[in-house]
Amino acid sequence: MTQESGETTPRLRSALDGIPTYKPGKRAAAGDGPTAYKLSSNENPYPPLPGVMEQAAAAAAAFNRYPDMACGELIAELAEHFGVPAEHIATGTGSVGVAQQLIQSTAGPGDEVIYAWRSFEAYPIITQISGAKSVQVPLTDGEDHNLDAMASAITDRTRLIFVCNPNNPTGNAIHREDLVRFLDRVPSDVLVVLDEAYREFIRDEAVPDGLELYRDRPNVCVLRTFSKAYGLAGLRIGFAVAHERVAAALRKTAVPFGVSQIAQDAAVASLRSETALLERVEALVGERTRVREGLLAQGWTVPDSQANFVWLRLGDRTVDFAAACEAAGVVVRPFAGEGVRVSIGETEANDIFLRVAEEFRKEL
Repeated sequence: MTQESGETTPRLRSALDGIPTYKPGKRAAAGDGPTAYKLSSNENPYPPLPGVMEQAAAAAAAFNRYPDMACGELIAELAEHFGVPAEHIATGTGSVGVAQQLIQSTAGPGDEVIYAWRSFEAYPIITQISGAKSVQVPLTDGEDHNLDAMASAITDRTRLIFVCNPNNPTGNAIHREDLVRFLDRVPSDVLVVLDEAYREFIRDEAVPDGLELYRDRPNVCVLRTFSKAYGLAGLRIGFAVAHERVAAALRKTAVPFGVSQIAQDAAVASLRSETALLERVEALVGERTRVREGLLAQGWTVPDSQANFVWLRLGDRTVDFAAACEAAGVVVRPFAGEGVRVSIGETEANDIFLRVAEEFRKEL
């Protein structure tokens, strides 16, 4: 027991001291004023795909029962959909939940986890929770992963490397030849996690599908999610594709019954609604192109995003820009002192954002 304000309190793990807190995208304010749009969480602005709501409602009628802990129907559907063995698939509460399972399976006190920075803000949190040490490798001036520096950062204590492709929050994606060259430099006993939460939005043909790379590399794991393109963010369901030993470890570290039956059935229905999915993704990609071209025409420097968001590096003007957006009716995601990430949303919301950006640009 420890002393706190003269009282005895439970001892907690020192690894939790100073742990950063995950900051979700701010919600759009509700009220009687003009419509407010949330562009801060990389959510899909469309409703569930056709047939999904009906499946979810049917599953909800039985939520007095535990879900299928093995996610059997979903895993069989994923195996067929992606052409991989069922025993190579593991599920979790969103891809971030699976990412935490991966660290629990590979790293502990004294071990190291490498990732680019800035990248997905959950990486330092889940690494520190495990007691492992984060090794953050700065992005290049062009907002890309510095793969050479990441490879050089590998030591005999390295257990896992996250590669976010496309990268969140910058949107940049790594090309095949660069990624293969990097993987060739990684020791075979270090797990490389290709975090592909935004895979469906990629249009650059030079960016590889991680599933192509994992097949003959036992130290490569691919993360995917139903939260983005499929629009199931509120149901928390993601999955990993990895060779059997890694996938088995993920099943061991999963929270029992963590993925609800509603989420499982909704995910299966979503996979079976691929035509509608592709139409919606194409519409969002079209809006992404329109928004980026609009920003470039205004004089902004904007990475070639392959995700469902765009990134503006604003430095010390970041918070001011986010405030200007909110005042106009759109909520964006600021990273203080660095920049803002703006999700692609409804056409009206994107138009408001572009107007704010144009006016703010005149002040710089």
